[in-house]
Amino acid sequence: MEIRSQFLAILLAFIAFQAYSSSALISSETLTPPSPKAITDLKDAIVKGLGLQSDLKVSGFDVRDALVGKAVAYEFVIEIGKKMIPVKLLEDVSRWDFVDLPFFHRMNGGNEAKEGNSLAKMGKKKDAIDLPELPPFQLAGPMELWIQDGDDMRLAIPHDVEAGKLKKVVLSDGAVVTVKGARSVSLRHPIELPLPFNRSVMGQPHLATGLLSLAQALREAYKSNSEKPLLSLRIVGPSSLTSSPSTSPNDRLQLKRLAPGLVKLSSRAPLPSPDSDNESQPATMWPMTSINGSNSNLRGFEELLASVLGEKGQEEGSFRLVEAQVSAQTYVKMGFEIEKKLLEGEANWDKYPEWRTRPQKSRAHFEVLARVEEGGKIVPERIVPVQPFEVKESVAASVATGNVSMTKVETVHTAPDYFTL
Repeated sequence: MEIRSQFLAILLAFIAFQAYSSSALISSETLTPPSPKAITDLKDAIVKGLGLQSDLKVSGFDVRDALVGKAVAYEFVIEIGKKMIPVKLLEDVSRWDFVDLPFFHRMNGGNEAKEGNSLAKMGKKKDAIDLPELPPFQLAGPMELWIQDGDDMRLAIPHDVEAGKLKKVVLSDGAVVTVKGARSVSLRHPIELPLPFNRSVMGQPHLATGLLSLAQALREAYKSNSEKPLLSLRIVGPSSLTSSPSTSPNDRLQLKRLAPGLVKLSSRAPLPSPDSDNESQPATMWPMTSINGSNSNLRGFEELLASVLGEKGQEEGSFRLVEAQVSAQTYVKMGFEIEKKLLEGEANWDKYPEWRTRPQKSRAHFEVLARVEEGGKIVPERIVPVQPFEVKESVAASVATGNVSMTKVETVHTAPDYFTL
């Protein structure tokens, strides 16, 4: 009977051990889940873009260390003769934060369905993110605005006006509106700009005079030629179009409905020219009158355009601005590592200490700056090498002195200090 009870106790202990082992295995798998699909796609894009070999191992991409920031991106395509020159600029991100983006989470099985149902109740998509917006800016006519994704847009001139769902807004000469909540502004049709391009004028070194003269010439061309199509811009996601409140009745905009979803805004007060003698008002950049000629970004654009045009910029003729887009973007900054196994004779160990263990792998650290698209896709844009954290090594005194006995070290008597007790 005693042997039987001992056998039952051993059997119960074995079953309990098996249950504990299986639960520990499941918990370890849960603690190290596979990478989200967005990170996996980012890794594949980097490997494909860099053309890495199969013997290289790419690791890292920890979402817990990902930094998220917002910035304004400028994209242009300039045509000079038969040559197309793309230009892309990015403003410095003023602030990087640790943000828990929705597509960073791993969702599978019942958890995915449960989370999808909870987001559906809140009226959100599964991978919905807060889209960044451009700062408010002013646009002046004559031009036309095509509105995209502006279902809840408000129109104030200066008082609120119920205009319904707007798709197109025509601004006459002198009409100025402030756009708020827009995510991007782009050029719908190419425009032709005259040459030569003179970027400096005596007496006004602080102004981007070359771009101001181009803008003024472009405005005069649209004003004088009634048969020429208006300058056309596409604005994505604006929340409101407002005119600046003023006590003067001449500055208030007048609304005229041309068709369903199409309105025209006009003003009695003409827009002052950039080359006017009124020193109280700084020269502005048409059609974005919220940018004045002394803006540092505008001066940078002028220097860039002069370098792109080169010697042809001083010749008679013209060039085309084929594409132009200004957009607010969300960016992710992450670090990753590339590892390669060292082959025999591939590394030089001449300056390597003999006492150190020689590594079998070579590692290089990089940082990727990627753009977050609306569907939760991450597109890499810039990869730069970074210097990893260097660990300081300590060496024992016996190793540093070559394991020499202290009895053989010469005794050095220092000068006496009479202030020492």
